[in-house]
Amino acid sequence: MRSLFELCRLLVVSVSMVCLPCWGGDEPPRPEHPRPQFERKDWVNLNGEWTYSFDPAGSGLEKGWQKSQGFTNKIIVPFAPESKLSGVEFQDFIEHLWYQRNITVPKDWEGRRVMLNFGAVYYQAEVYLDGKFMTRHFGGTSSFGLDITKFVKPGGTHSLVVYARSHLRDQMQPAGKQSTRLLSHGCNYTRTTGIWQTVWLEAVADEGLRNVQVITDIDQGQVVINPRFVSLKGGKFRVTVKDGDKTAGSVTASASEATPVVVPMNDAKLWSPESPFLYDVVYEVLNAKGEVVDTVNSYLGMRKVHTEGNRIFLNNKPIYLRLVLDQGYYPESQWTAPNDAALKRDIELSMSVGFNGARLHQKVFEERFHYWADKLGYLTWGEASNWGLDYNRPEAARIFTPEWIEILERDRNHPSIIAWTPNNEQNNIDRINYPRFMQELYRVTKLVDPTRIFVGNSGGTHFAAEIYTVHNYEQNPEALRKILWNDGKLMRAHQFDIEPRTQFNTGSNFPEYNAAFAPIEYDGTIPYIFDEFGGVAFSGDRKASGWGYGGTKSQNEYYQRVGGMVDVILGLSPHIGGYCFTQLTDVEQEQKGLFFYDRQPKFDTARLKEIFGKLPAVPPGPAGN
Repeated sequence: MRSLFELCRLLVVSVSMVCLPCWGGDEPPRPEHPRPQFERKDWVNLNGEWTYSFDPAGSGLEKGWQKSQGFTNKIIVPFAPESKLSGVEFQDFIEHLWYQRNITVPKDWEGRRVMLNFGAVYYQAEVYLDGKFMTRHFGGTSSFGLDITKFVKPGGTHSLVVYARSHLRDQMQPAGKQSTRLLSHGCNYTRTTGIWQTVWLEAVADEGLRNVQVITDIDQGQVVINPRFVSLKGGKFRVTVKDGDKTAGSVTASASEATPVVVPMNDAKLWSPESPFLYDVVYEVLNAKGEVVDTVNSYLGMRKVHTEGNRIFLNNKPIYLRLVLDQGYYPESQWTAPNDAALKRDIELSMSVGFNGARLHQKVFEERFHYWADKLGYLTWGEASNWGLDYNRPEAARIFTPEWIEILERDRNHPSIIAWTPNNEQNNIDRINYPRFMQELYRVTKLVDPTRIFVGNSGGTHFAAEIYTVHNYEQNPEALRKILWNDGKLMRAHQFDIEPRTQFNTGSNFPEYNAAFAPIEYDGTIPYIFDEFGGVAFSGDRKASGWGYGGTKSQNEYYQRVGGMVDVILGLSPHIGGYCFTQLTDVEQEQKGLFFYDRQPKFDTARLKEIFGKLPAVPPGPAGN
């Protein structure tokens, strides 16, 4: 007798075989290069139709599925099987999932290394080629790649198998807003399992470039580049920075990982929201004979972000942040944007109503999103999908940190990202392991990327942070003002703390806190950002069932309430250096968006821009209180 799971699976599969999305011509879905800051000419997009099989009992390895030449069912990659665009749309828990497709390495790649790259696979991935184990990767939101040169033949065809595992309910993997119940609920939504970003092959020279770290130094007028290579054989590394057809700077140095390459940039054009200027960059590796063996096209934005006192500075000028919370979900494809234009459009929608950036919430966005943010001049805070990981268990730090490092390494060259937020709303957690973890995470983040602001734990208990953040969803503007500014002091506790931090600002009321691990007390010496508020529900004429932190019956009521909240926050400048409004779009059962889930407008754009485009009457000034 078949299990209920198997019957449901067969039903979904039978439907998917009829309704599998079609992609015209030879172009696969999401055809654009997935890594716009590290682009080679010779690459092959592996998106499109794959075969797949669910493995409810997790016995696929014992059945020899790693040697598969093709499974019965079909799926469209890079869309997760829970999504409509995948052609599967199976939304129960998927703990074991197998993929297969044949790959052909171009004949003219002979003599070069063949890299197989994955944008992201949730959560654990094992890769097999012609039945041979290649690699195992942990981390559902970070990219990874592997060298398959020894196992493929240029011009030959090989069977690629990917085995994806996910165990959300164990609470030992970062999940973000994925629901750990069968159905979506509250602020938890449809899951994303398996391959959810582009898969591609790439030809790389034996002495080729592996990656680079780019640090733009506007104070010294230079770009500092730390390269890593596939192998070192006495060659040269050349960096050329271009402003259109002009060469803005060029340096050729010995190919070395021990010393950085410094490119002088005299009278550099700076990147900012008002003028998001990007330089084109060409990286070239030359062999010992002086021949160019590897070329990578990229770009960079000259900009600097830092804090002084309670101010945030961009390019050494104080900036006021007007951010929107963006969760990056799509009705037809969950975590994966349906197309590249959708990523760009979300930024344009946000900017059209007056925001100058976004806090990217509980999801690591595709790198193409950061590309469009760079192009359009859109400030962002990068955040990990840390929810779902039980921080009361010491091994949580070991699970989280390696993936976080991979996230930082992938995205640290994007000028639009100005802050890193590894955690969100972690409160009332282990009082020894978690504080230690956060301080260690601060040090690790600064080692990997010293150029950005570390937020640490948005709206939660702060143990290591360069910005103090709080969340509160009070709906009455006047009541909100009294909460934010009470007796000449700013609110120090997140709204949903069970034990507000005002009770243990110094740690003295809780002897179990080691003095080194006492929560940070806000004293005005670091910037203060009100980085979650609003959340006002409005469904317009759609009358959909859903929720928000407070509803309004008309558009005018919405404008008055939200406008009043924003005015309260602006009126507390320069004590408060910016805000983040919840949220850009509805997401499934949440009706808190400025736009519907399908990105159609709820409100008059001009009216919203009058609210969110405002600057404080007392702008942020020089450092200090």
